[in-house]
Amino acid sequence: MTAVCAVIVTYHPDQLTLQRQLDALLPQVSGAVIVDNHSSDAHKVWLRELSAHNQHIHLIELTENFGIAKAQNEGIAWAKAQGAEFVLLMDQDSCPAFDMVALLLSGYDRLTAIGNRVSAIGPKFEDVDSGRLSQHVRFGWLSVARIRCDVDLAKTPVDFLIASGSLIPMQVLDEVGLMDESLFIDHVDTEWILRAKSMGYAAFGHCNALMFHSLGEHRIRFWFGRWRDIPIHKPFRYYYIFRNSIVLHGRDYMGWHWKWVDVIRLFQVTLFMGIVANERRKKINMIWKGIVAGFRGESGKMPE
Repeated sequence: MTAVCAVIVTYHPDQLTLQRQLDALLPQVSGAVIVDNHSSDAHKVWLRELSAHNQHIHLIELTENFGIAKAQNEGIAWAKAQGAEFVLLMDQDSCPAFDMVALLLSGYDRLTAIGNRVSAIGPKFEDVDSGRLSQHVRFGWLSVARIRCDVDLAKTPVDFLIASGSLIPMQVLDEVGLMDESLFIDHVDTEWILRAKSMGYAAFGHCNALMFHSLGEHRIRFWFGRWRDIPIHKPFRYYYIFRNSIVLHGRDYMGWHWKWVDVIRLFQVTLFMGIVANERRKKINMIWKGIVAGFRGESGKMPE
């Protein structure tokens, strides 16, 4: 059996949701490492009990919230030490279909057999709130373009994969490097995929592998040229979204195509937050602080 280690990052996780994920995930992988980003004491106690009663779960407790990238890197390092050939990155609120990992592995094997250098392969996901099924995406001229998965197209090249559900070969991580901890949370997955692309690797989306996932604290369906499902985050997230965008625009390997699409997206987010979203003043304030921090080249966790 190919050694696949799931790397699950937690921060105040919902116990029922995480338990449901583990029930679905553990039969599909060699083991799992949970990296907890300094959750509450009650959550820590539960996670300790969870790992103590399951030999296939290892728990790493971080001493403070270091962000998603640091937590992923800690999990990847542990998985490598155990001899894992692949890591499967997972958010705490994602749940794989029963055959997701097998399909991703099979897809990877078929792609590499015909000469593809695969950085990562990920599933489609069904939004747990709306029930709508995602499409894989590539960068279009004005926005991300959705790729329609035909019956005969099991795997398709993509420009972007969300981290959760991404199957990544350990040898690619050795060559490309780990996640950028300076970004803390947002754009970590985008940066890594495009860095790998600049080194000759390609990301792929699997059209039959499925995961159940939620983007944002909630979503609003909004008409802007077409119907769009807009993920709505807490105000502090917009600091990281805008700061990290500006920081990444200064890196050549991100490519002009992503930069152009990202500028349009940031404009749309600002317009939407100023007109429709709740807590408008807080969110616009966080956007402004993120812009200033980005041009100053600041990184890491947002100042208190």
